[in-house]
Amino acid sequence: MAGARRERDIHAATLELLTEVGYDGLTIEGVAARSGVNKTTIYRWWPSKDALLGSAMVEADVLAIRLPDTGSLRGDLESLLRQIAALLTGPDTSPVVTALLGAATHRPELGEVVRRFFADRLGRELPMFERAVRRGELRDGVDPATVMDLLAGAVWVRALLRGQPPRPAYVRETVDLVLRGCTS
Repeated sequence: MAGARRERDIHAATLELLTEVGYDGLTIEGVAARSGVNKTTIYRWWPSKDALLGSAMVEADVLAIRLPDTGSLRGDLESLLRQIAALLTGPDTSPVVTALLGAATHRPELGEVVRRFFADRLGRELPMFERAVRRGELRDGVDPATVMDLLAGAVWVRALLRGQPPRPAYVRETVDLVLRGCTS
């Protein structure tokens, strides 16, 4: 596969162009020109635009979230939601997220990458829930995926559909409402 620096340059160029020209305007040739890497090299590493975009989404630091460990489930969830809100509303990340989701709805290959991306994210979040069960904060049988769908979904709707930044009070209230239904 690509050298680490070249791969980062290609991923950065891919996401930059995605936000500038949208999915339909994104081309391997454009990424090659922006990144300074030959287009045949890019095609050798990623067989399609969707494969390249999926790789950029998974590997680029711009969409990274740090798993919190605040000592409480409430604190962990609030921290995680604030990070998600920042991704959805940040000037460097909001255009990337919006363009990726828009493209994924009508591109099966990219849609599959997006589903794998979110499955991986949930897998990374599971330790928060395991710690909460051990501390007695979460009753047995609560599905972490459902909790995250409810919480992240609320933030996504607030940020992307309502166009309102999810303020700290909104995050706290949303976590509180969901936790009332799933705590011991």
